[in-house]
Amino acid sequence: MSQVTQRSTTFQPTAVLAVYLGLVWLSCPSSAEEWNRFRGPNGSGLSDASTVPTEWSDEDYNWVVELPGKGNASPISWGRNVFVASADEKAQTRTLQCLNVADGAEVWRKDIPFEPYKQHKNNSFASSTPTADADHVYVLWHSKVSSPLIAYDHSGRKVWEYDLGPYLHGQGGATSPIVYDDVVLVANDHQAGSYLLAVDRLTGKERWKVARDGKRACYGTPCINSPVDRPAEVIFSHCYEGIIGVDPKSGHQNWHIDVFGRESQRALGSPVIAGNLVVASSGGVTGERQVVVVKPQSSGDEVKVEEAWRFIRQAPHVPTPLVYGEWLFMWNDGGIATCVQRDSGTVVWQKRIGGNFFSSPVCINGNLYCVDLDGEVVVIAASDEYRLLARNPLGHPTRATPAVSNGALLIRTESHLFSIGGK
Repeated sequence: MSQVTQRSTTFQPTAVLAVYLGLVWLSCPSSAEEWNRFRGPNGSGLSDASTVPTEWSDEDYNWVVELPGKGNASPISWGRNVFVASADEKAQTRTLQCLNVADGAEVWRKDIPFEPYKQHKNNSFASSTPTADADHVYVLWHSKVSSPLIAYDHSGRKVWEYDLGPYLHGQGGATSPIVYDDVVLVANDHQAGSYLLAVDRLTGKERWKVARDGKRACYGTPCINSPVDRPAEVIFSHCYEGIIGVDPKSGHQNWHIDVFGRESQRALGSPVIAGNLVVASSGGVTGERQVVVVKPQSSGDEVKVEEAWRFIRQAPHVPTPLVYGEWLFMWNDGGIATCVQRDSGTVVWQKRIGGNFFSSPVCINGNLYCVDLDGEVVVIAASDEYRLLARNPLGHPTRATPAVSNGALLIRTESHLFSIGGK
């Protein structure tokens, strides 16, 4: 069982207080959409919660849970449930946990065995962030033997399983699924047999499967583009495939633009939507890194796409960019944050914050939160003027991106889950 450390005197083990706390949390403001995938609603990283502090101390946490293993997967939530994936390499067990958002208590857990395999030193055996809807939570476990995508209902009952097959790239798996309408979507990019996949969210039966040419592992989580003049489409990015818009019902490719070149690189950040623009990134550890913004437009029965602008100087490699209002924020791996005008790419400001980052920034009530590898949560204003608001050390390393649930900030470190705010 998970160890729950309650650091607020509000949480006492009495039935009366438990009921009272439930009522308090139900009345907390939250975003209009659930934080049900990597970086929340459509991967935007945006929340309007007004109950998350910018600065705090150890005594301010609602609760801290010690997880049953390590991992880089970000937490997600649906309703009162928080879902987080972990892996215990020594016990050779992977775990999907469902926790209560109010007190961190474990609601249920599902353990599956696995055999550890060689992967990149910065990866983990629980790097894929789950996704959820009103009926199920979906989790993907990569391995060199098989890669099951499993659906559980919210009571923890297994509903279906779809095996994506062996994941054969030496870096190890890390891509995350999303659920849209009636399908679960995955970009399965690795060394051999790469493909894009849609399975029925209720049954797990394959809807469509499209072969992918790129034989290089990329880990971007897809998002949905909803143009005003044509049906919604799912956006995928890949270092060698570029950016594509795909019909989520049929798998038909609506448009494609090859923007990243062929130098040694990976698309690790996820695509995001900026009004009528699509933002995606790719780059190398030591080589050029780039954020490219493209504009797909209907032209008769076809969709034409052109590059709007690109950003190279101090672009991020792992962290995903964030769009807030008229600005686009980039927080790179080496701790340099940049604000540019969303539509033109004109630099508004660029500032060295310090630290090293794998986490992607999230924006809560007009403030940016990002966690460095040492576990320090850096908070700056999401505005056209740089303002450092706070630095909050967690004391635990992390490569995961925070989440927002019921007005509280959830921060997953390598081995713990923290809850702050929301009262």
